[in-house]
Amino acid sequence: MQSGLVELFVDLVGTDPLINGLVGGVIIATMNLFGASLVLVWRDPSERALDTALGFAAGVMLAAAFTSLIIPGIEEYSGGNPIPTLVGVALGALFLDRADGLVPHAHYLLTGSRRTDAANPGQDLSVDESKLAGVILFILAITLHNVPEGLAVGVGFGAAAGDPAQIGGALSLMLAIGIQNIPEGLAVSVAAINAGLDRRLYAVFSGIRSGVVEIPLAVLGAVAVVTVEPLLPYAMGFAAGAMLFVISDEIIPETHQRGYERIATLGLMAGVIVMLYLDIALAA
Repeated sequence: MQSGLVELFVDLVGTDPLINGLVGGVIIATMNLFGASLVLVWRDPSERALDTALGFAAGVMLAAAFTSLIIPGIEEYSGGNPIPTLVGVALGALFLDRADGLVPHAHYLLTGSRRTDAANPGQDLSVDESKLAGVILFILAITLHNVPEGLAVGVGFGAAAGDPAQIGGALSLMLAIGIQNIPEGLAVSVAAINAGLDRRLYAVFSGIRSGVVEIPLAVLGAVAVVTVEPLLPYAMGFAAGAMLFVISDEIIPETHQRGYERIATLGLMAGVIVMLYLDIALAA
């Protein structure tokens, strides 16, 4: 499976890490568009189904953060020294935490309020739309959420440095991010529809914003690690830390609010299993 998929990818795209990052960004953006567009045919998914799908997405991201970013960052790109990668993990989590105080995440906007434990919530927990248009604020929130995903794909291809033997690992990470983008895109579309936005227009908008955000971030991640190779373990750790923050701060709490914690947990375990299989099949 590994050689066939890697050979097909190399034949179609080549081995330039920047081009690989660009194509990887396009693929994950397309899968996000597919997930967002599912709302056109699956018009009323149940909360149970959404929580299961989001749990699966969290499991995929959780396994990918370790197998495709943290462990390679330590073992392969910093000579077994864990410090650079772990510093990157801390910086990635800190970045998302601080950004949370400036730009409330998507579900804050859709419910009209922030959680009381959000970073720097202030006295007024309601979203102040008088200072910033609601649509712009929504786009900024989605952008923040997609930073680690696009960056991780670019870093993965940048780390491969055009080596076909390493591209398999980057492909497994790309597929993991793309797979988790499908339920994520669907869930955000459903939440926006429930908040009163138009079904068809929002599905299209969701796909566009994914492309606008994740594609340049994937290229940026590849450029950064190719241009400044010593940054590679820090960049891998940063992407992993940001992904882990999103899992713990957003996805898991979101799936444990409506009484479907057990099925969401089973979905998470299924996601971990799928990602571990992809990692072994594509990167072995």
